[in-house]
Amino acid sequence: MRRKTDKYKYIVDFFSKSQPDVASELHYSSAYELLVATMLAAQCTDKRVNMVTPALFAAYPTASDLAKATEEEILSYIKSVSYPNSKSRHLHQMAQMVVQDFGGVIPCDLDSLTKLPGVGRKTANVVLAFAFDQAAMPVDTHVFRVSHRIGLVPDSANTPEKVEKELVKHFPKEYISRAHHWLLLHGRYICTARKPHCEKCSLVGICDIANQKP
Repeated sequence: MRRKTDKYKYIVDFFSKSQPDVASELHYSSAYELLVATMLAAQCTDKRVNMVTPALFAAYPTASDLAKATEEEILSYIKSVSYPNSKSRHLHQMAQMVVQDFGGVIPCDLDSLTKLPGVGRKTANVVLAFAFDQAAMPVDTHVFRVSHRIGLVPDSANTPEKVEKELVKHFPKEYISRAHHWLLLHGRYICTARKPHCEKCSLVGICDIANQKP
């Protein structure tokens, strides 16, 4: 089962049965909360982000509320996450732009989202996929790594955006956002960066790296 089309079909068939209801490990209840949580999660664990967001969202339940806060006030809620100073600045600037340019409503298109301070393509795609139910494929380090190891994308797909376009092209549209979670969680817990747990991986039969081993 080495052809690329077979690999994609196997992944969809396997995970749609084993993990049909996969969801983000970040806690959120709105597009605004998901955007903030995803911005905070950059180079930080979801567990840590989930520890700080309840108090942050209680204090600033909307983008308009966050825009009225100072960077120092925001920092006091998120100081335990990675890079808190830059993140507090980006959150403040993001909220101000949402209020000024989008009437306080989180936009639902890629171009608008990526214009917001601190919001890159991956973060924007997370919001599109899981707040707005669009067929978007966020590519983080886990998705990037697993896609290459299995052989879902060519070596020439050497940037997150190139990997994203390959995955979107080959996964059926209705599975694209779920496939992001499948690959992310597989990379987080099984196909880990330093020492992948091939002995308990259900994808070894279609994995290029596993099948290269003597």
